Amino acid sequence: MAERILVTSALPYANGPIHIGHAVEYVQTDIYVRFLRSCGKDVVYFCADDTHGTPIEINAAKQGLKPEEFTARWYETHQADFRDLGVSVDYFHSTNSPENKHYAEYIYGQLKKHGDIEKRDIEQAYCEVDKRFLPDRFIKGICPNCKAPDQYGDACEKCGKAYSPTDLSEPRCALCGTPPVRRKSSHLFFKLSRHADFLQETLRKPDFVNPGLATQLQGFFEKGLADWDISRDGPYFGFPIPGETDKYFYVWLDAPIGYIATTEKWAKVTGKAQSALDYWAESSDARIIHFIGKDIVYFHALFWPAVLKVAGLKRPDSVKVHGHLTVNGEKMSKSRGTLIPVRSYLDHLDPSYLRYFYAATLGSGIEDLDLSLKDFRLRVNGELVNNIGNLANRSLSMLAGGALEKRLAPATKAGPGKALVEAALARVPEVREAFEKLEFRNAIRIITEISQSANGFLQNAAPWTRVKTDSEAARADLSDAAEVAYLLGALLTPVIPRVTEKLFAQLNAPPLTFEALATARYPLLDRGRPVGTPEPLLPRLEEDRVNAILGQPAAAPAEPAKEGKKDGKAGKKAAEPKPAEAKVAEAKPTEAAPGEIDITDFGKVVLKVGKVLAAERVPKADKLLKLTVDLGEEQPRTICSGIAEAFQPEQVQGRKVVVVANLKPRMLRGIESRGMILTAGPGGKDLSLLDPGDMPPGSEVK
Repeated sequence: MAERILVTSALPYANGPIHIGHAVEYVQTDIYVRFLRSCGKDVVYFCADDTHGTPIEINAAKQGLKPEEFTARWYETHQADFRDLGVSVDYFHSTNSPENKHYAEYIYGQLKKHGDIEKRDIEQAYCEVDKRFLPDRFIKGICPNCKAPDQYGDACEKCGKAYSPTDLSEPRCALCGTPPVRRKSSHLFFKLSRHADFLQETLRKPDFVNPGLATQLQGFFEKGLADWDISRDGPYFGFPIPGETDKYFYVWLDAPIGYIATTEKWAKVTGKAQSALDYWAESSDARIIHFIGKDIVYFHALFWPAVLKVAGLKRPDSVKVHGHLTVNGEKMSKSRGTLIPVRSYLDHLDPSYLRYFYAATLGSGIEDLDLSLKDFRLRVNGELVNNIGNLANRSLSMLAGGALEKRLAPATKAGPGKALVEAALARVPEVREAFEKLEFRNAIRIITEISQSANGFLQNAAPWTRVKTDSEAARADLSDAAEVAYLLGALLTPVIPRVTEKLFAQLNAPPLTFEALATARYPLLDRGRPVGTPEPLLPRLEEDRVNAILGQPAAAPAEPAKEGKKDGKAGKKAAEPKPAEAKVAEAKPTEAAPGEIDITDFGKVVLKVGKVLAAERVPKADKLLKLTVDLGEEQPRTICSGIAEAFQPEQVQGRKVVVVANLKPRMLRGIESRGMILTAGPGGKDLSLLDPGDMPPGSEVK
């Protein structure tokens, strides 16, 4: 029997929208799951809404809703976000479900049966106005460490120190502002401390958790594992604890049980398993993999395995942990407008851009990643649109048009085209290994290099010229380039499935999988089948569209600088000349000031639109890129440009630029450079290319 794999993402809390920080995890998980499916693995992917707890109960009341009604609305919203983001869960459930209640009560019963539940009296903050005990996040006060005001009852957002709610100075209820009193209440504790040896052994298992995190978790053992309070006092939205009065399971007890409950529901609905125990029984041979953020490692690497062990259920084989997302180098913030809901992104941009950028940035470690909107736009345009997309479009457009009649050439027995495809196929194991190890950025790097090689092959072969004299040779070159595009479609399907679906349709070829690539040989395409109708796979990302996800319009053109006095104070605005005055000014030009040029001097400069066909670094020149630029002339030009500190070669390939076309050629590092690329900025890493828009190469810029 083939190995069965169950993969989960952390459950989104049904108290607000999914934002682009959450999306890091769901995209990461989805890429991994799609990769496994492409490899022919028996894999299921589950997720669910986390629906219980005081915040949901209170926010529902504020809206005049029952908690069930409140969470049902978010359930529909979250499902729509997952669908439109391309997250391919096999089942999306809710923790407020009969299945979750059943397994929560079953597991609690097992913990109690084995002597791992203990009742203790604890002292808590109690609001006499709201008639409730106050959880950590519903009490505020002064941090006992740094004295910062207005801090929550679990940790200080300023100094980062964790503490107990009773440690706060000048505490107050976060709901009504009234100082709370202290009251005793009986709570139920899971004896986590009894399982220290088992957990130490679990942390030592290969691939269970990132080694650095395993080391960090040792701190909990050094100071002694604390037993876990698994109960909450009413009023509370959650499952009542059997045999107790006005006590409810703490949300962190039943939330991870949601993984099991979702498996149970999926089994009932699809009939593909008898029950959740097909995967979660201790004797099951299935592999269980959790994807989570680094802020909830304690629950998944310590509390959850211990609970499963006592309950006699299967423990996770691996917990994959990622870092957090920053936007433009800063922590996501509502006040800064960078806490961006996924829906706000989807209202403006195709999800494929974000999925590609996350893949190109994610490794297997827990370091944070930054969504710099400038880097996002440049990288997507440079790699995905201008490199990978351009390869597919330029090869298919020529094959589908004119004398080539949508026919592929027969496979060649030898030659540079066959060598190109075979070299690309030889790199497939590298890509596969990178996906397996969650080194997605390495996979994207290799994929980009394959595409660059194919674009370079086309540039050297110049089929757009050869088609006039030897159409069959041009057809052969384009067909081999299309082979590489087909291969890239297979490699990128886990990342951008909607784009590669279009590519396969344009090639008129069935989807290509990693499983098929394991034994694939040249040629990959059925050379007797005509190609489909080509069109650009994705448009370029424009700055105003990217900025729109922040709710900010694109920057308006700067106003002309106003003349002022030397002390910096603005002078009066000069009156606009009347038509007659303007005419006189034309007739009698003033003498040029030092440093000024005459209009006739400027008229000597010829500016044209160019398209960068290829780009590479100049050896032993840190600042230079060697560019092959189409200016609408018979042959592309070679231009050396000092932009290598600001741009990678793949970021400029395929871009439109503004070129000084009549500059005298000069030798740079032994290369004749025939032109200059116009940029803006102070230099070094801070440069932007001037974008002439969608004008064709050779268009004059005035």
